Amino acid sequence: MERVSQKMSGLQLNLGPVKEPLGFIKVLQWIFSIFAFATCGGYSGHTSIKVSCWDVKNETLEAAFGYPFRLNTVLFKDLDSKLCNNTWIQTHLVGDFSSSAQFFVTFAVFVFLYCMAALVLYMGYLHLYRGAGKLPMIDFVITMLVALLWLISTSAWAKALTDIKVSTGPGMLSEIAFCLLPQHSCLFGEVSSMGSLNVSVVFGFLNLILWAGNAWFVYKETNLHNPPEAPAPGSAPAHAGM
Repeated sequence: MERVSQKMSGLQLNLGPVKEPLGFIKVLQWIFSIFAFATCGGYSGHTSIKVSCWDVKNETLEAAFGYPFRLNTVLFKDLDSKLCNNTWIQTHLVGDFSSSAQFFVTFAVFVFLYCMAALVLYMGYLHLYRGAGKLPMIDFVITMLVALLWLISTSAWAKALTDIKVSTGPGMLSEIAFCLLPQHSCLFGEVSSMGSLNVSVVFGFLNLILWAGNAWFVYKETNLHNPPEAPAPGSAPAHAGM
């Protein structure tokens, strides 16, 4: 029983670190990472066009799309084969943006998990964190790496989002063979709001700012900022016991 109590005594739960910049910013990073992957990964919407020919006027055709935005697998609703002399063929949206979207969401989820682990370390084992030179240095390296990956993933996702808006907006009419046939006309209908996707990009860059700024507070915990104290002059070196 004595050994068990000694092991358990290593955990010293304390909410004090959350009030310090080191822990408070980590809480913000945890929250902002949730918003980043939730606003992107939870999106679904639709786009539509209105087609006309000699025997039909303004028939609305819709295509539903969403995360992970493999638009080239999304079909428009078929036009009745009796209409327009059966000239409508299966038509997909254009583009596959799944790599950028999944990279962004997956990375945000990993950041969310890392923030949880870091908060447990700060609140439960801060005495070990500040008593060992390696843990703060590892935390600092990871912080710098995460800041860089937020820049890369968010920039890639922002570019993909711009292309998604083009592929689901009025510009898609030029890619639909039916609309290029004589005596046919196509009008753009509507596309679902992508406000939540815009928010995901905003939170991506906010996370970049948070992690880049937090690097300074993590750096202050390392031996690079606070080198170990040198022994006092004239002090005898410690001898190892036999």
